[in-house]
Amino acid sequence: MTDQHAPRSLIVTFYGAYGRGDAHSPAGPVPVAALIRLLGAVGVDAPSVRSAVSRLKRRGLLVADRTESGAAGYALSPDARQLLDDGDRRIYTRPPARCGDGWLLAVFSVPEEERNKRHLLRSRLARLGFGTAAPGVWIAPAHVHDETRHTLERLGLAGYVDLFRGEHAGFEPTAAAVARWWDLAGLAKRHQAFLDAHEPVLDRWTRRRVVPPADAYRDYLLALDSWRRLPYADPGLPPALLPPDWPGARAADVFGALHRKLRDAGAVYAAQWLL
Repeated sequence: MTDQHAPRSLIVTFYGAYGRGDAHSPAGPVPVAALIRLLGAVGVDAPSVRSAVSRLKRRGLLVADRTESGAAGYALSPDARQLLDDGDRRIYTRPPARCGDGWLLAVFSVPEEERNKRHLLRSRLARLGFGTAAPGVWIAPAHVHDETRHTLERLGLAGYVDLFRGEHAGFEPTAAAVARWWDLAGLAKRHQAFLDAHEPVLDRWTRRRVVPPADAYRDYLLALDSWRRLPYADPGLPPALLPPDWPGARAADVFGALHRKLRDAGAVYAAQWLL
């Protein structure tokens, strides 16, 4: 089990993919026995599942509950459900940025006595894909504006931040500035690591005519667990501002193809243990 596919991460990924239902029909608690079985399919043993669930419960992401049949289980907390709902647009359907869309600036000031909020604000901006233009000045493509407003308001951080829209007016080329604002080499390595792990998986599935639900579930959950962090680390910059050999678009295409090929078949496998 790699650090990336840690039990806690895989449990969150499972709930995001198969364990929450939808807005019209939220899923009930997942039985502990089902969670152990479904995580066992991707290589997590029962003690690791129980330990990870306990940690997620302490963090307020899972809450203990009973299923309709009375079995012990765990459901998403309201905050966890909101986090997963917020993540759907970025993970699955983020629109491509264009050079003419402009930039979003976040300028913040947090009093020293509230420095814990300063740390939370910085980590949340980074998670939204912001780069650092200067101390206290963070920048992102303008298309993250609505998500940024919603997130800062939900976390009670909006009072510390001013948001501005604008254009880059020099003095260096915008592509050179972008390379300062973000660690593009590090992002490229993460995209390439995803491709190295999951492009061969897609190649194998492309040659298969039948999609067995158990195999689809395993490969999809692992791919989603690898992918779901990348759209947060990567701000979704316009292609014209990226290096010519940028692997991000190909990584997105590979995940999209795996999602279309495997997600629904994986749901068939998950459902048999959730009934």
